[in-house]
Amino acid sequence: MTTPTFNHPALRGRTAPRTATRRRRLALGGQATNSFWLLASLLVVLNMFGLVMVMSAGSVDSVRSGGVPWSYFQRQLLWTALGAVALTATLMVSVDFWRRFAPPLLLISIGLLVLVIVPGVGVTVNGATRWLGVGPLQVQPAEFAKFGLLLFVADLLDRRSDRVGDWRQSLKPVVIFLVVVSTLIMLQPNLGTTLIIAAMVLAMLAMSGVPLVPLSVVGVAGAAIAALFVAYTPFRRTRFLRFLNPWGDPTGSGLQNIQSLVGMANGGWLGQGLGRSTAKWGFLPYAHTDFIFAVIGEEFGLLGALTVVGLFLGITVTGAWIATRAKDRFSMLVATGITAWLSIQAFMNIGAVIGIMPITGVPLPFVSFGGSSLMINLAATGMLLNIARHPAEAPARTRRAAR
Repeated sequence: MTTPTFNHPALRGRTAPRTATRRRRLALGGQATNSFWLLASLLVVLNMFGLVMVMSAGSVDSVRSGGVPWSYFQRQLLWTALGAVALTATLMVSVDFWRRFAPPLLLISIGLLVLVIVPGVGVTVNGATRWLGVGPLQVQPAEFAKFGLLLFVADLLDRRSDRVGDWRQSLKPVVIFLVVVSTLIMLQPNLGTTLIIAAMVLAMLAMSGVPLVPLSVVGVAGAAIAALFVAYTPFRRTRFLRFLNPWGDPTGSGLQNIQSLVGMANGGWLGQGLGRSTAKWGFLPYAHTDFIFAVIGEEFGLLGALTVVGLFLGITVTGAWIATRAKDRFSMLVATGITAWLSIQAFMNIGAVIGIMPITGVPLPFVSFGGSSLMINLAATGMLLNIARHPAEAPARTRRAAR
């Protein structure tokens, strides 16, 4: 096959750009799109800020448990490094490669969830059995289940795209696996993670084109079941009542609600300064995990808190942008699921701290202290960066305008 040449007199003899070759090169190596760099920047800022805040918010508990103020920071730094390895793997390896392993990843996740509830195997902390491991090296299988279910649902909905209008072929199998995973997580018990997974799957179903009526029925049924779990489980019912009226038990079940608001109020507009939070001195339980946003508000004020909210809004908008530009349906569904997962989790955590939602015990992504949660969040974001790096081919008219 001959190489095409230009016919214009001024350019006669010169070869035309090898568009097909360049396209193949981009398909293999990817390209640094604006969405890629924006998401990467947001991710770096949040993780670096998270390390600083774990050092600050966890210093008091760190001294009490280990004798040095930086033990939590060291562990968070280790998990950040492991997360960076996971992010690199999902960024550099083709999304299609991970797709092939979606079913076994989900089955392994379900197996780990079963192990958690086996007596003597799962690690129990504060009345909840959610971890596997020994000593400081513990993982939370529910976090791996998010990732496994995400890939499985995206793969199933893509393969059945021609039958998406038939709820028995699209909605029903997804709901079956969602119920299996949710049931195992609820046995730990862990309602917060269950709600995040359910919202993630519903967002993917909506984006895939599942009919609105059956999807709404599933959503309403799920909300009703969650309400029953709250109403008929004593500790969840107490949390909900304290959300409505924390002053009903200000030194007991309402302590976290009140102290988180006190910490936010103490910060004022500009905050008390890094390391100067008083809430972390035993007044606010879990200051370095579930309630780290309250310490951010106290040390950096309303301005700092709004900046963090803005960073998560940036991730939400950028993730939606990446989903709309994905190269295929599977990548679009994966990007939708990851964006919904991170956005909803951030909203639930911040909402609990500022008192607009009941406490659910979920960490703030990339910022709160936590091992497997941070690592899986970074792995998921690496896949989102991968999708941003390989967008759909621009229409011919757009390419001509760009030239």
